[in-house]
Amino acid sequence: MPLTEADLPRLGIHQIPVPVPFPQAGGPVNVYAVEERDGGLFLWDAGLGSEEGIAAVEEGFRRIGRRLSEVRRIYLSHGHVDHYGAAVALMEKRGGRVPVHVHPADMGKVAAAGPGWREAAPHYAAHLARLGVPPDALAVVAREVGGGFGLARRIPEVLPALPGERLSFSRFDAELLHMPGHTPGLLCLWDAAHGIFFSADHLLEKVSPNPIIELGPNGEEGSFYPLLRYLESLARLRALPVELVLPGHGPAFGEHRAVIDGLLGFYEKRQARILELLAEGPRTGYEITQSLFPRTRAGDLFLTVSEAIANVEVLEARGEVGRELDGGVYRFRRAR
Repeated sequence: MPLTEADLPRLGIHQIPVPVPFPQAGGPVNVYAVEERDGGLFLWDAGLGSEEGIAAVEEGFRRIGRRLSEVRRIYLSHGHVDHYGAAVALMEKRGGRVPVHVHPADMGKVAAAGPGWREAAPHYAAHLARLGVPPDALAVVAREVGGGFGLARRIPEVLPALPGERLSFSRFDAELLHMPGHTPGLLCLWDAAHGIFFSADHLLEKVSPNPIIELGPNGEEGSFYPLLRYLESLARLRALPVELVLPGHGPAFGEHRAVIDGLLGFYEKRQARILELLAEGPRTGYEITQSLFPRTRAGDLFLTVSEAIANVEVLEARGEVGRELDGGVYRFRRAR
């Protein structure tokens, strides 16, 4: 019989849902407490650093009859606030630090050393302006994105988590897989023996993971193409014999190939719509976004522009769309 969520405790896997104030996330973020061979606990993600988020993790530990002091190590699937934000607070409540690991490509997102959002914000504002986002909307983006970082504390010391690394637990072993797309350094955990795939935000059952604009450390464009990389990673996941997906948000699910095929169809329709829009004439990235998401609230603009531009980049890579810089603003046009 195929594995189900009810089988997880016998494998030493405990899912702890943590509330998040982001409806577009697809449900509470999941922290997974996994039993270690020495009797301690491994954490896959740490949850959001809000008061409610930290309390939910503590309650989850009480529910499974364990204590934060039993945590031996934390691995972060990626560097978004809802996945790493509570790590520092949990270590404080634990009574001491534990090793925290993240892929090197996402280390700058979570480590206390180095620039944070405040330093990066002017680069992103300038890039969004080149995409045609007007000044009043840029101010909303700055408030909304900056406020999200208030729900996380950056981590004093972070160690690298490397693709191919084998992790051993009390009742199974697993391998770290690098699945870039949603972030450059997104990691998943693959238990091949049981067919269990900890997908983080790489694959969610009900929502498409946002491909988010990523600039280089000095605001360089073209350092990462999120949807192009995501589609490559998705093809690798589709080939795996997965029995049960343990996602970053929402309950466990099976039939991962059907979910992936639905996503691919979704992106194809979105890209076809962009081509229809550009058939009417050149448009800025902001104009494309407004047509694709006419009813989205202003606070979600960074996500919607990211989604629109990521799909445009796929069409650019296929040679179907081109861009030109006109008066400091990119205008996209059909190439054929």
